[in-house]
Amino acid sequence: MKFVSEFKESFRIALQAIGANKARGILTTLGIVIGIVAVVTTMTAANGLGNSFKESVGALGSDVLYVSRMPWIVMGRNFEYRNRPGIGMKETQKLKKKLRNAMAVNPTTHTNRSVKYRSETLSNVGIIGTTEAHTLVTSSLPEFGRFITAMDVQNKKNICIIGSETRKRLFDKMDPINKKIKIGGNRFLVVGIMEKQGSASFFGGPDFDSQIYIPITSFIKNFGGRHRDFDIAVKAPSQEQLADFKYEVIGEMRNIRKLHPTSKDNFSINQMDSLLEMYNNVMGIVILVGLLITGISLFVGGIGVMNIMFVSVTERTREIGIRKAIGAKRRAILSQFLFESSIITLMGGAIGILCSYGITYLINKLLMPAQVSIPIIIISLALSVFVGLLSGLIPALKASN
Repeated sequence: MKFVSEFKESFRIALQAIGANKARGILTTLGIVIGIVAVVTTMTAANGLGNSFKESVGALGSDVLYVSRMPWIVMGRNFEYRNRPGIGMKETQKLKKKLRNAMAVNPTTHTNRSVKYRSETLSNVGIIGTTEAHTLVTSSLPEFGRFITAMDVQNKKNICIIGSETRKRLFDKMDPINKKIKIGGNRFLVVGIMEKQGSASFFGGPDFDSQIYIPITSFIKNFGGRHRDFDIAVKAPSQEQLADFKYEVIGEMRNIRKLHPTSKDNFSINQMDSLLEMYNNVMGIVILVGLLITGISLFVGGIGVMNIMFVSVTERTREIGIRKAIGAKRRAILSQFLFESSIITLMGGAIGILCSYGITYLINKLLMPAQVSIPIIIISLALSVFVGLLSGLIPALKASN
């Protein structure tokens, strides 16, 4: 009980000391405020970017293989890949016949065109030619209306399904279903609106919400297909069979292209894991740099707290002597100054978190979804107290001696 009362008394005296020097306390917290703002903003931005990216690439499907001319991620020069022959529609049809165990085989191709509705024009919009199997190989579905059907593909119908961002920019609050838009020089009937998928543009990927989907046959009819590259999405029988199924796809593609056993593959097999691996590598570096800057900020803030505590100890030598003369133990003096430094940094941490809420609000509105989470707040406050204890330890030891 005596031990607890000593600590309560030390805490009370620490609060009184801070209250007596409000201006000094506020100025001392500035370094900590900057450091905590850096911590919270870095972690919040990393979480927001991670959630946005994973939500976007999640639509690609973890059990889907993508046969393409080029790999999604190219390190260094890509002369080797540029000389590869493109994947044509005939190869897509042959692969579909050979892969009898595949849950779905979906060819796609793309181009960029201007899109117009009445007086509103959007330039450089991604146009995706695909089939009804698109909804089987991805998790993206129409929010309103419908998607492409087998009849649309068979009859080469000029229908389209627009992304949520395209709908917003082209139609504003108007209902676009059954309205006709111009894609390039051709008219297409809007039959559906895709649900919001997000964007992978931070990593050079597409903005899924700004794309327009049309039947692959009408794509070839309107925009040509002879010299275009096609990507083939192949859904594995199950997640467990994905690794074995990948070798089957590679083998069938090599047979279709009549490659010699010693020849290298002149096509690439891509999957979602490669994008996630790239994301983890890039974000690891970004977070490391962010935490390094944060560490420097907190170190500078901690030095500031230590200096102020040394000044405080020197100014209050008389007070310390009187307390010792009337029976205060060394641990009571030590805890008093540790409490004082910890409270100062804790105040800085709290102010930093409040400032971070404002910055996070702007990030959420202007850049990407972001939110300050409870674990981030707890880590930030714990870090503030730790810096306070570390910064106040040497001054507190001096005072207790």
